Amino acid sequence: MAKRDFYEILGVNRDASDEDIKKAYRKLAMKHHPDRNPDNPKSEDHFKEAKEAYEILSDGQKRAAYDQYGHAGVDPQAGGPGGGAGFADAFSDIFGDIFGGGARGGGGRSNVYRGADLRYNLEVSLEEAARGAETRIRIPTMAPCEPCNGSGAKKGSEPKTCPTCAGHGQVRMQQGFFSIQQTCPKCHGTGRYIADPCGSCHGAGRVKQHKTLSVKIPPGIDEGDRIRLSGEGEPGVNGGPPGDLYVQIHLKAHSVFQRDHDDLHCEMPVSFATAALGGEIEVPTLDGVARLKVPAETQTGKVFRLRGKGIKGVRSHGHGDLLCHVVLETPSKLTDRQKELLQEFEEISQGNAERHSPRAQGWMDKVKDFFGA
Repeated sequence: MAKRDFYEILGVNRDASDEDIKKAYRKLAMKHHPDRNPDNPKSEDHFKEAKEAYEILSDGQKRAAYDQYGHAGVDPQAGGPGGGAGFADAFSDIFGDIFGGGARGGGGRSNVYRGADLRYNLEVSLEEAARGAETRIRIPTMAPCEPCNGSGAKKGSEPKTCPTCAGHGQVRMQQGFFSIQQTCPKCHGTGRYIADPCGSCHGAGRVKQHKTLSVKIPPGIDEGDRIRLSGEGEPGVNGGPPGDLYVQIHLKAHSVFQRDHDDLHCEMPVSFATAALGGEIEVPTLDGVARLKVPAETQTGKVFRLRGKGIKGVRSHGHGDLLCHVVLETPSKLTDRQKELLQEFEEISQGNAERHSPRAQGWMDKVKDFFGA
């Protein structure tokens, strides 16, 4: 019987990525595993068929030969992969990511690891965020131990090959036809153990220190933005590359302005006389003082927009706006003469409330409707 197409077996396209092929095989292996289908004798055939397809398509050279010549290009009788990795090896490869193993070919996995990424919370003022700035931060870090030169072993001694994993850093567990590789519990994947640890770092090979870094804050940065400092995270293990440091930006509360992306908001106290008669007032901006004309009969809550007086964001093409919210200021500590004039004004206004206080009159009408008066 002619063999089915390997791509068809896994249910992937011929241009599928290695990751797509692995995911497809993992799904089929879980579905057709004999232990999960004891009453279905065909499950093992489907399982072996998927395994064979994965063995070919997960290997770059074998896949290229199969794409060019079909099954003939990978025929074991012609020196192909038919006698290659065993049943358990292929299975441990696909499930290595789940169970912590995954070394192929019995050669062991490299014990070189990238250092972890770190985060630093940095508070900046609104002015610094708007204009940009440069600041210095002091962060804790792990540095190689000088007495042992980062080896973790006491001076004059050196780490020894782990007897449990023979220096591979991985141990193989056999469970039936499963063969799963796991990190060695004795050396924790390093392949070596320290019989006589260094007194300074207690065998860790690293000690805690502090370092000072310069951080450039770009103009327009906003709350929650991050600045990446490449290579300033934790150092790698066994010569691996260091991680990165991410500086998380938080804006300090401002006494005048509140930021909303590229726009700024502020409350603008306006006297009773200016709001009623109109006038011109000074408004603060990040670039100085601007003058704003207040039209007569301005009500509290009115918002005036000053175009281009906001912030130019990091990813914006132009400046935002400044929105000034009018807050009508009630006069306090009145003199007798001021009280007399206001009382006279109130008496005059009561005769024509609809004209002088349209909002109050409209509100009273809604109250009467509510109570059915």
